[in-house]
Amino acid sequence: MAKAKEVKFSLVFRDMWQSAGKYQPRVDQLVKVAPAIIKMGCFDRVETNGGGFEQVNLLYGENPNKSVREWTKPFHEAGIQTHMLDRALNGLRMSPVPKDVRKLFYKVKKAQGTDITRIFCGLNDPRNVIPSIKYSKEAGMIAQAALCITYSPIHTVEYYVNLAKQFIEAGADEICLKDMAGIGRPVSLGKIVEGIKKINPDIVVQYHSHAGPGFNMASILEVCNAGCDYVDTGMSPLSWGTGHADIIAVQEMLKDAGFKVKEINMAAYMEVRTQIQEMCDDFLGYYIPDLNHINNSLLVKPGLPGGMMGSLMTDLEDNLKSLNKWKVKNNQPELTTDDLLIKLFDEVAYVWPKVGYPCLVTPFSQYVKNLALMNVMQMEKGKARWSMIADTIWDMILGKAGQLPGPVAPELVEMAKEQGREFETQDPQSYFPDKLDEFREEMKQNGWELGEDDEELFELAMHPEQYRAYKSGKAKADFEADLAKRKAAKNAPAAAPAGEGPKSVTVQVNGVNYKVEIAYGDAVPAAPAAGAAPAAAAPASEGEDIVAPLEGKFYLVKDNSETPVKVGDTVQAGDTLGYIEAMKTFNAIRADKAGTITAILVNSGDSVEEDDPIMKMA
Repeated sequence: MAKAKEVKFSLVFRDMWQSAGKYQPRVDQLVKVAPAIIKMGCFDRVETNGGGFEQVNLLYGENPNKSVREWTKPFHEAGIQTHMLDRALNGLRMSPVPKDVRKLFYKVKKAQGTDITRIFCGLNDPRNVIPSIKYSKEAGMIAQAALCITYSPIHTVEYYVNLAKQFIEAGADEICLKDMAGIGRPVSLGKIVEGIKKINPDIVVQYHSHAGPGFNMASILEVCNAGCDYVDTGMSPLSWGTGHADIIAVQEMLKDAGFKVKEINMAAYMEVRTQIQEMCDDFLGYYIPDLNHINNSLLVKPGLPGGMMGSLMTDLEDNLKSLNKWKVKNNQPELTTDDLLIKLFDEVAYVWPKVGYPCLVTPFSQYVKNLALMNVMQMEKGKARWSMIADTIWDMILGKAGQLPGPVAPELVEMAKEQGREFETQDPQSYFPDKLDEFREEMKQNGWELGEDDEELFELAMHPEQYRAYKSGKAKADFEADLAKRKAAKNAPAAAPAGEGPKSVTVQVNGVNYKVEIAYGDAVPAAPAAGAAPAAAAPASEGEDIVAPLEGKFYLVKDNSETPVKVGDTVQAGDTLGYIEAMKTFNAIRADKAGTITAILVNSGDSVEEDDPIMKMA
């Protein structure tokens, strides 16, 4: 009788949170839960960092380097491997990273205690993935190259097996089937694993999938029957929905199918479950929309990834408020969340083939979703489709981020031509020169320590804006003010007659009191949330208002390579005046005619609403 094949489990603790909501636990919460995860006894691997993990630490004022070091330590001591998610050319962020920063990235993460890096490119472009395989192995890490799974006429079984062959030949230690939207079809996924094992029977294969569309339990069984070695799982209360299959169900299914699997210490499972719920009750649950707990087969059509759905539903609330404000102003009926969601899903399905079938995973899932949402918002206001496309989205369309799997639609090719944009064929890394020396000089000028193993230098270089906001204290203040507002809204009465009910409440967050104004019904608070950065006083000046084209955070520049406009500058039609950061992309504000800037009405980093005046020009 043949020996039963062993299938091992990984707990994707980072992705559980990212797929549910917007933030990750604090380091004290992570260190507290680690012993109970270890005690569960069923995990050979735990995903401890990567992707959006480090940005969110910075956003609420916590040092991610300290967090990663303390969080990985107990797993190492228990003999459990730690792994992270990395975005190849983009490192840990949405935009491409210089080569010298990419090389430092792996040295820092290995020194901090991360064993395995899961390298992926949403375009599946080997030019982006293969250098990261090399850099990570040079740093002593295990290089796991990911196949970003999607379902299209281009993404066939043969396509994926050939891609895996390239990665294995380039030195990848392992292959991951990254089924980030859970829309991989089970039988096809099994055939992909079979094909990989024919290339190299000893190559380790790990399967990652999201539960939302409903395929993933069948997919797990198919890939395991085909020879998969590791399966990613989640656990309650963050399993299923936009998250992952629960370890209990997966373990029982595979045990019944004859596989050798580790048993689960259920007392420890309940302990971890309780701690996760306590984290939600503390503050993380205020950023987890109820809909993200529900499986939804509507996701099969747009193919949006689980990791993005966490933040999408939170962001959609703001987009809906902004759109409905415009509709009320223009005497049009308001939309519900479901109305906007269906319109968005339909537009994603329309847009995706037009922009060349990029796999819908970070950052390209955000780009396609943002483009679709911008189209919906503009069309709802009677404007044309494609009327607002961020520069980073153009970079994807033009090939600056890598080779698109399919052709770009003729109307977008023509639009690029009209705007003087050119399609690119060079190695994507060539557009992003080394910058570590510039960041090292900035740290020296500010008197900032480079950190153990240059980890603070790395953090600035990887996340410049977030790191500066973290160092200044603005990130922490903004986060705590926002959390206070959410707590007040949740704890306040749903409605109150005019003149009745409290006008404000004081909420304590981490020992700090915040006074938060409360509005009832359609009323608008008279004052901004406590802790918000004050807008610059508008100087007396002539000229016409330049207004924000959408809601988000205003910035004069998107990085330190740009020179900000200032009062007195003469600008030409088409010149960039600043940016609105919304939905993780910087949307350029361009002058529609020549003139002189006579006033800048808001500070860089301030939140603005659509149609807010931000500058004056004469």
